[in-house]
Amino acid sequence: MKVLVIVAHPNIEESIVNRTWLGELKQHPAVTVHELYKEYPDEKIDIEREQRLCEEHDRIVWQFPFYWYSSPPLLKKWQDEVLTHGWAYGSNGNKLHNKELILAVSTGSPKERYQAGGRNNYSMSELLKPFQATSNLIGTKFLPALVFNGTYTANDEEIKESAKAYVDYIFTKDVLH
Repeated sequence: MKVLVIVAHPNIEESIVNRTWLGELKQHPAVTVHELYKEYPDEKIDIEREQRLCEEHDRIVWQFPFYWYSSPPLLKKWQDEVLTHGWAYGSNGNKLHNKELILAVSTGSPKERYQAGGRNNYSMSELLKPFQATSNLIGTKFLPALVFNGTYTANDEEIKESAKAYVDYIFTKDVLH
């Protein structure tokens, strides 16, 4: 299985969790790591290149910190520009059909804040529904998200363990729902 991890973190050098995840991913030659902010500092996305990368892989991972209940802006721009009608959706838009999509998301707040009655009032599953709807539209199989909560209070050991668990997760043949 060929795995493409699209990393969308606008300040990866200062990120503890996403930077650790990135370091672990880069140790695995079966993973293609694609850092959007590094690749496109001017935000001028090479659409054909991005589409080709997606076509060449079986499983696509969008890795990002959770910003204002969504992704960082360059990942949203990537979706707007790369997932085009006639390629990703529409009557002839089938280039991503039967591929798998996973989200790898980090949040600053603890898990308790992402539930009914919690500070954010909604679970991560509910808040990530727009990504699932996108997956449905483009014909990918949406697999359960890997979410790391509590980056503000996590210790080094928890972060290192999460990086190893992340790599194991994206290589699991049959991710359970």
